[in-house]
Amino acid sequence: MKREQWGSRFGFIMAAAGSAVGLGNIWKFPYLAGTQGGGAFLAVYLIIMGTIGVALIMAEIGIGRAAKLNPVGAFRALGGKRWMTTGVLGVVTSFMILSFYSVVGGWTIAYLVKSIAGSIHVDAPDQLAGQFNDLVTGVGEPIFYHGVFMVLTIGIVLAGVAEGIERSVKVLMPLLFVLLIVLVARSVTLPGAWEGIEFFLKPDWSQVDGPMVSAALGQAFFSLSLGMGAMVTYGSYLDSDADIPNASYWVVFLAAMVAVLGGLLVLPAVYAFGMDPAAGPGLTFITLPAVFGEMIGGYFFQILFFAMLLIAALTSSISLLAIPVAYFAEDFGVGRKFSATAVGLVIFLMGVPCSLAMGVWGDIKFFDMNIFDLMAYGVDAYTLPIGGILTALFAGWVGLEKVGNELTNQGRLSFNLMLAFKWIMRIVAPTAVLWVMVYGLLFS
Repeated sequence: MKREQWGSRFGFIMAAAGSAVGLGNIWKFPYLAGTQGGGAFLAVYLIIMGTIGVALIMAEIGIGRAAKLNPVGAFRALGGKRWMTTGVLGVVTSFMILSFYSVVGGWTIAYLVKSIAGSIHVDAPDQLAGQFNDLVTGVGEPIFYHGVFMVLTIGIVLAGVAEGIERSVKVLMPLLFVLLIVLVARSVTLPGAWEGIEFFLKPDWSQVDGPMVSAALGQAFFSLSLGMGAMVTYGSYLDSDADIPNASYWVVFLAAMVAVLGGLLVLPAVYAFGMDPAAGPGLTFITLPAVFGEMIGGYFFQILFFAMLLIAALTSSISLLAIPVAYFAEDFGVGRKFSATAVGLVIFLMGVPCSLAMGVWGDIKFFDMNIFDLMAYGVDAYTLPIGGILTALFAGWVGLEKVGNELTNQGRLSFNLMLAFKWIMRIVAPTAVLWVMVYGLLFS
């Protein structure tokens, strides 16, 4: 049977950029920028994205297209059985991430519904934390919305690469940018917003230190969906004439643009109202609704915000599900629709304990962490960085010739940065990711 392919270059770039754009661009990047030096953090982040980030994206896409297989099959075909573990690690990581990510995606749907209904207590900011806590610590409501989010994700993936993933992202990604730009335009025109804009865009180089560089490295690495095989999977559906370096530049540019727009959405708004850009769900579900409650047209902009957040969550979850779906469909010979449904159901069931861990199962601890936090910690601290290190070493040493051939389309294209690519893969990227991993384990 002929392997599926992307229908267009634009579709591939939108899918890959969608994979890289997720909730972290909206709730983690602005927080890091706010606590790690503002403009200096942004500058370091963009430099890393444009060097190490681009090279790693090229490597993963090149590995995927060279093998035309899922991550497990790709590493096995190009490097032998001993490298198959790298692909297996990516599949395991995708299961782990999507099991808790889909729970948060469910919260986003819940808040979109509540925003439309006008039932979020924006007129009583002191009640917002309690309202959010009531949602996440509940039983039926968060699991229901977790299920809705997984149904949306499964529905897109089982329709196929061109008819499902590509068709959806060609609508969702442009819509994401339109919504973001509208929200940013409102944020930066708030009275008192200029202080936040200046802090975010004007570098103070005295703020550059080890912890800040480590945070920028970690954010750049994790925001590009590297180390779990998503780009390997998407690259495997890319036609042999596509220009991988050019596509990689676009993917990194779009991912960085969303992060910058996320910062321009959050920081000016919280500065304008004298609020704290707290990290994670607190920013998204408590701080920003309070901000919307204070601004003219807040009801309308709050709906746009949660719609935008849902799109960001969906485009990432699609790529996460596509990884194990491709593996089981190809290596076990089951149909794509069956694979998407079965894998999606397993991930939904894995997500139920993650959801319950926020409430009735909160006392179940492993290493002083509940199930949700344990999954997230395992991914951030171990599986993603290890996968990234192994992928870089593979591309720089074992698969350099084959990946290099993909970057030049078997010599038909000129790629003048091959020497830089080689040493970034061999030395710079593994060292940088190892530094982030060790630093996080020692000091987080």
